[in-house]
Amino acid sequence: METLREEVGLAKDKRSKASPEPHAVLAAAAKGKLPKWAVCGKRRRAHMKRVSDLMGEWAEQLGLDAHEVVRWRAAGLLHDALREAPPRKLRPLVPERRRALPPKAYHGPAAATLLAREGVEDEELLHAIRWHTLGSWKFGRLGRALYAADFLEPGRRSRRRWREGLRDRVSRNLDRVLREIVADKIDYLLRAEMAVSRRTVRFWNSLVDDP
Repeated sequence: METLREEVGLAKDKRSKASPEPHAVLAAAAKGKLPKWAVCGKRRRAHMKRVSDLMGEWAEQLGLDAHEVVRWRAAGLLHDALREAPPRKLRPLVPERRRALPPKAYHGPAAATLLAREGVEDEELLHAIRWHTLGSWKFGRLGRALYAADFLEPGRRSRRRWREGLRDRVSRNLDRVLREIVADKIDYLLRAEMAVSRRTVRFWNSLVDDP
């Protein structure tokens, strides 16, 4: 399995020299400004800002260009933009085939829907926001980094030393860190005798299967 640094190098080779200008909504989010439709209180916004800052830090550590840093920071800020909206109000924004999701997971698909309506066409970023709660076997490096940053941002109070250690390893081996995060989440659900989403299981399988 390729390391994150190797994937970054391949991505740079594939991109044209002139990166497109980021969508205005993403450019604003990278600077800390949320869309008008966001529904989140002060504490939630602080969490989103920490995730955005961590995403930006990782992107810079990896030597990504300015356009990529904007994308990573924007994804970090926008991922929970609708986290505090009532599920009943989000349901119409969730495609019908996805309404079997746990209501607490509606905010990702709903935010992706509204971003797309704003004209955001960055499918990798939309997919990352859409599935940041449950995970996705189709994640690119942006989605995988967002999933990790949401779990590892420094405002999380539990097991701080463990999380700090994982944060320090992300740029060297993101997939190894993700395996530890997903295993921890699944273990929690199993011990609580709660259902594990099939999406999370497929995400786990994609991380442990041979390339």
